[in-house]
Amino acid sequence: MMFQCDRCGLCCQNLDKSELYRDLDRGDGTCRYLVNHECSIYESRPLLCRVDECYERFFSGEYTRNEYYELNYKICKKLKEGEDLSCHCH
Repeated sequence: MMFQCDRCGLCCQNLDKSELYRDLDRGDGTCRYLVNHECSIYESRPLLCRVDECYERFFSGEYTRNEYYELNYKICKKLKEGEDLSCHCH
């Protein structure tokens, strides 16, 4: 099972919602590697941008894989609906 991402890029345009992604933020909340709504370093993107690997490394002791996916899908849905996120992503 893998996280099903449709690569909309909305998470990459809201990095200012989480301190975890501060180093990737180009200063306006958007990832410095996002070019024309696509990740220019997708194949070598940081671990924090890899949902499945991030789960294995940091969250497998806190959540089941399904719970972790649901949290990510919930944030994704909120971004797509234009909700203001006051919590952190991933």
